[in-house]
Amino acid sequence: MGTEPLTAGVDEVGRGALFGPVVAAAVILSPRGAAQLIQEGVKDSKQLRPRQRDLLYEIIKLHAIDYRIGWASARTIDRINILQASLLAMRRAVERLVPQPSFCWVDGNQRIPHLTMEQQTLIQGDRLNPAIAAASIMAKVWRDRLMVRLDRRYPGYGIASHKGYGSRLHQQALHELGPCSQHRLSFAPCQRVLKLKGIGFES
Repeated sequence: MGTEPLTAGVDEVGRGALFGPVVAAAVILSPRGAAQLIQEGVKDSKQLRPRQRDLLYEIIKLHAIDYRIGWASARTIDRINILQASLLAMRRAVERLVPQPSFCWVDGNQRIPHLTMEQQTLIQGDRLNPAIAAASIMAKVWRDRLMVRLDRRYPGYGIASHKGYGSRLHQQALHELGPCSQHRLSFAPCQRVLKLKGIGFES
């Protein structure tokens, strides 16, 4: 590694879900580590099957200089909106990295507020940048595993199958059971259920 400046990639997952936190991962790779991960098949997590993501999750842990997870809860999402919560989750992930990188590639077109290092946004970064691609896999696998655990704590919504997204099964369960403390009450499907049940909501 020497005195080479450290560069991180950061990405988030769960922005469109109705349930649970938005989760981000930040990954620091050496040039050699990046090359090895590309060879192993690391790419945008959305282009991979769950089994492939699980395998690559372990491989990334071996080759990364460091990786960290950050998140923002459903209540935080309701309070500050999903875009700001996603950026907050990304900042939390980057700030937990040890050592701190001097530069960060950020997936998308929104800069992370209050980040203490130089940053550059990259649209479709999870396809173009190996550190962002690695971060997309880490965030996706970590959040999916969290959803399986939360499914046991909040049964009836089918969270383990749809991972908190607005599937027909999930929306039907929302109408039958009402939202729980992990639902994003500011999101339209939850708002509709609250309105039907005559429950007010303030962020």
